Amino acid sequence: MVAILRNSEKTPMFTVAERLEMLRELTAGLKNVRLDTFDGLMVEFAKSIDAKCVLRGIRAISDYEYELQMALMNRKLEPTLETVFMMPADKYSYVSSRLVREVAQAGGPVGGLVPDVVEQKLRERLEPAYKLRDPHVMKIPKKRKKKS
Repeated sequence: MVAILRNSEKTPMFTVAERLEMLRELTAGLKNVRLDTFDGLMVEFAKSIDAKCVLRGIRAISDYEYELQMALMNRKLEPTLETVFMMPADKYSYVSSRLVREVAQAGGPVGGLVPDVVEQKLRERLEPAYKLRDPHVMKIPKKRKKKS
């Protein structure tokens, strides 16, 4: 089961429905993967689907500290629910949604950092900004050469 939290405290670039659709596309060939969304406490959702284990990713010490606190709180709320942490390969250890969004918004390449479908959706979402940056659409002054 892959579940998306509807978190009202965050303002993601894509809606829950859009993220769910991208996940559907990415997992279409995986018959043993189910997708869902939920509100509220993850432990309550886990109990509702009879989950025994939660898989969480950690990239850095700061992630670990936060995830450990969450895992311990979840254990307090539901002692039978285990949390398993996974670490990414070194080449992805710095990747976060915030950094990917910043690079994409600045017109930088995000290929290899996100799946192709996500990269395409990012480009579609940000296309108006890219058009504004295009010197053929908007006159952007060229840098002047320094006089010697």
